[in-house]
Amino acid sequence: MDSFFNNQRILEIIWKRKMHFVIIGIVAILLSAVFSSPTFIRPKFKSVARVYPTNIWTLSNESETEQMIEVLNSNDIKFKMFEAFNLADVYEINKEDPKFITYMLDKYSKNVSVSKTEFETAEIKVMDYDPQRASNMCDSIILYYNKKVRSLHKQKDKEMVIITQSALDKKYTELAGVEQQLDSLRTATGIISFNEQVPELTRGYMTALANGRGNAPDTKKIDQLYNSFSKDGAKATLLEARYNRTLNVIDSLTILHDMHVTEYEKDITYSHVVEYPFPADKKSYPVRWLIVLLSTVSAVFLGLLVFLVLDYQKE
Repeated sequence: MDSFFNNQRILEIIWKRKMHFVIIGIVAILLSAVFSSPTFIRPKFKSVARVYPTNIWTLSNESETEQMIEVLNSNDIKFKMFEAFNLADVYEINKEDPKFITYMLDKYSKNVSVSKTEFETAEIKVMDYDPQRASNMCDSIILYYNKKVRSLHKQKDKEMVIITQSALDKKYTELAGVEQQLDSLRTATGIISFNEQVPELTRGYMTALANGRGNAPDTKKIDQLYNSFSKDGAKATLLEARYNRTLNVIDSLTILHDMHVTEYEKDITYSHVVEYPFPADKKSYPVRWLIVLLSTVSAVFLGLLVFLVLDYQKE
């Protein structure tokens, strides 16, 4: 076996069979050039787009670009592309086939790819027999991405609008109940605002006593009101505090509710296109020179093995 692959032996065979190798090389070049022509291999054109994610928030440890790629690769977008460009006919796959979806997804993944670049952009590549269709598919993927993210955001914002509106309705009902209790207490006791009235009431009562008007009608009214404060003051204080707390909660909920209503009503994009796709004027597949080169090298190498075997058998 060592003598079979001996360098000297190989060089001698190459020199002795040099015309054979030339013929093999020429035939390989001609055949590979013919069989890699558009007659046998239908050419494909590539369209490329690069986009940055915008106006989104990350849902896990993944970056915004990685999240963008997840959405771009979602089956929802793929199915929309199947329908929009009638890719079943383009890829020549029978819709009645039981494995239609499997074949379509496999063919799509071979012609459409989404990846992250070193500059954190999402790069969309589409290969197709029609350069215009390849460009249009790139544009449509970006369009469907924006619609998909917008739908996800609107879904969450709508949930928050419903939740905050329900909370607001409950708080307004609670506020009305507290307000009714306060009104009843104020009518019965004359307590308007416990914290504000007590200092003034105490000051007026002390002044009346100091001036020797303890039995005056006005002083008796002050005394009655003072007694009401002593009896129902704590209840009034609790109701006022509860009323104010409820108002504060309503204010916070209103801000949150309005924010989500605004977000729900927005119609914005979620991608910033830094490189727009365009119809290619030169095919990207097949690379004929590479096919010819590999075919020629393979043919010559195979010829060398055959000649080595023949030479070895002679011995």
